[in-house]
Amino acid sequence: MTQLPVRIARWSARHAGRAIAGWFAFVFLCLGAGIAAGTHQATSEDFRVGEAGRAETIAADGGLERRPTEQVLIRSRSGPPDASAADAAARDLTERMRRLPQVDRVAAPVRSADGAVLMVSVVMRGPELDGKKNVVPLLEQTARVAAGHPDLIVEETGSPAISKGVNDQRGKDLALSERITLPVTLVTLLLVFGSVVMAGVPLLLALSSIAAALGLSMLASHLLPDPGVGTNMILLIGLAVGVDYTLFYLKREREERARAQGRLSSEALVELAAATAGRAIVVSGLAVIVSTATLYLAADVIFSSLATGTILVVAVAVASSLTVLPALLVKIGNRTERRAERRAERRAERRAERRAERRAARSADRRAGHGIPDRVHRPRPGRSRRPGSGGQAADGVTGRLSGALLKPARKHPALTLCLSVLVMLGLAAPAVGLKLVDPGRDTFSRDIPAMQVYDRLGAAFPELRTQHRVSVRSTPERAGEVREALGALGRSTQGDPLFAQNTEPRILTSTDGRISVLELAVPFTATSDEGIASLTRLRKHHLPATVGALAGVEAAVSGDVARGRDYVDHEKGKLPLVLGFLLLVTFLMTLWAFRSVVIALIGVFLNLLSAGAALGALVAVFQGTWAQDLLGFQSLGAIASRVPLFLFVILFGLSMDYQVFVVSRIKEAVDQGMTAREAVVDGISRSAKVVTSAAIVMVTVFGAFVALHLTEMKQMGFCLALAVLLDAVVVRLMILPALLLLLGERAWRPLGRSRRTQGEGAPATGNAGKNDAGALEADVHPAQNVG
Repeated sequence: MTQLPVRIARWSARHAGRAIAGWFAFVFLCLGAGIAAGTHQATSEDFRVGEAGRAETIAADGGLERRPTEQVLIRSRSGPPDASAADAAARDLTERMRRLPQVDRVAAPVRSADGAVLMVSVVMRGPELDGKKNVVPLLEQTARVAAGHPDLIVEETGSPAISKGVNDQRGKDLALSERITLPVTLVTLLLVFGSVVMAGVPLLLALSSIAAALGLSMLASHLLPDPGVGTNMILLIGLAVGVDYTLFYLKREREERARAQGRLSSEALVELAAATAGRAIVVSGLAVIVSTATLYLAADVIFSSLATGTILVVAVAVASSLTVLPALLVKIGNRTERRAERRAERRAERRAERRAERRAARSADRRAGHGIPDRVHRPRPGRSRRPGSGGQAADGVTGRLSGALLKPARKHPALTLCLSVLVMLGLAAPAVGLKLVDPGRDTFSRDIPAMQVYDRLGAAFPELRTQHRVSVRSTPERAGEVREALGALGRSTQGDPLFAQNTEPRILTSTDGRISVLELAVPFTATSDEGIASLTRLRKHHLPATVGALAGVEAAVSGDVARGRDYVDHEKGKLPLVLGFLLLVTFLMTLWAFRSVVIALIGVFLNLLSAGAALGALVAVFQGTWAQDLLGFQSLGAIASRVPLFLFVILFGLSMDYQVFVVSRIKEAVDQGMTAREAVVDGISRSAKVVTSAAIVMVTVFGAFVALHLTEMKQMGFCLALAVLLDAVVVRLMILPALLLLLGERAWRPLGRSRRTQGEGAPATGNAGKNDAGALEADVHPAQNVG
């Protein structure tokens, strides 16, 4: 594993121009191929789960599936409504809509109970999910009718219009998040590197990785349909890991450059970085990919899309760090060395004018001939170099903040461990009261115009808020019997307060008589307690007593409530399976990377601790109402059902980033002869600053999603940002060092054999540096390795 990144880096360094050109050719090829192939969108069949899914399959078998439907409301601007004006507007609207090729039929106008609102229902052609793509002409005609009747308010809503509004709002939100994250990321990188060029490299590679992954995701959609969320995940994860991987590699190359003190060429320095940071990036990337792949076990089109997008962008980000990044570093390093040489020559010439000719000549010969850079890091007098420190004091690498956070674990590891774990458990405690909900259209932002009209529709026509659909399959000979049973079912709900009382249940039958569908109106929202209770009553009482009594007949219930409840139950059922495999692969990946059972168990424990604390904080913030005004959301009284599973899988993968990079530095120190205690302090101190910088990038990327309107995205962004923050600060700078300091040599005992066989199980600079760049401790003439 160590040699593969080194070999790739060596080739890229020696063929920098070809490596850079090849990378961008790869990016354009991926993007071009994806655009040419297009995206295969998920269909209604891909979303079907549980009993609701079976009911929709039955209905579709008879051509009775739900059609995209729009409702147009006509009302007066002020005062009592003018019936004749409203009727004229309804006729105008009906004529316009019937001429549209996207419209299947237009229903007769219906007045609300108080007569204040006139409603026209428009049924569109095509599948339900295609409505949002075809609704624009309908919205245009509604706007023209409104312009032609200025005394009336004519407005449109419906699932297609709402879906379009959500997509438009999501696009604006993502653009806003990019405007937030890109500048903050750039500033963070500038603070880390102090160079615009070096700060631009991580952003360039992250954005190019995102572009390539977008193209690949379009190709992948022809195998795994895209429900429309994969792009969001690629942008979210791509910027985070793309910048992080490049950041780790760049920081390691700069450390090796400072350690070499000008004695090694840029090519040799890149190989040294590849032997350590390169291997860690590969292990980290594999960990994220393997962890994310467990989402496929959820057997859900949305999670499959999230997994595909994450896997693709992580794989491309790893590839960019191993291939084009070494080439860029060699190009930048060679240019920097040439500039340093020219500056050294100019300084020598100026000094020659002020000093004696003989003394100036020796100085110029020493600087121009030896190629010593203008500024070479030298250890301060009175401070000895620690083994493997490269002449850099640990405190100079950590930064003041990380050094302060690490100090308690150094001095009082047992107390720090106890207090830190108690804090994390305290944050996790609210997760005990976790409630899950499938966020339907009732949870969308009211900044969307169609949602404002939807609220007015529900107030004027409460029976249209929610609908249950009972689908029945039988033989054509029994069509009359089934219809009679469905009629009895509808009559049994008329006396039930959970169902609409002023609406006649409607029965539909397929042309061949095999399929029948009963539509029942419910005057409550799909996520309300009453709406959920109506589904339970229908499935457990009304249906078994009527249609369920018919032998040889297949019946199932779908609809707005059933879709949400069955989806939540589906996620709950898959959670133990996914979580179990996630824990297993995390343990195995850590065991493979570090050859230590103790380290692997610690990794699983710390990941669970971070995820649990973030989930508990999420429940405390979003399941209640106290933070609504602060974060700008309307509490659902529950957490979106996809968030916990998504949180555990993605966080376990991302936490492995920090686990691999931090523990790799510790193991390097162990392999170089330090005691366990010295290795922990040295490794964590030396990696703390870069891990903190990477965490700032990730927290910024994820935290920007809290500014989005969609509550589910807010929840995802909040819990991921908090989890990364806790993992990078509390876990990696306090709990992990305290644990390792208390365990001492016991944490690394299984690694005794790999210590005797250098480089067998973990990254170490020794072999790569001696084989590929020459021993740093050897008395080598500097001019031999100057690039």
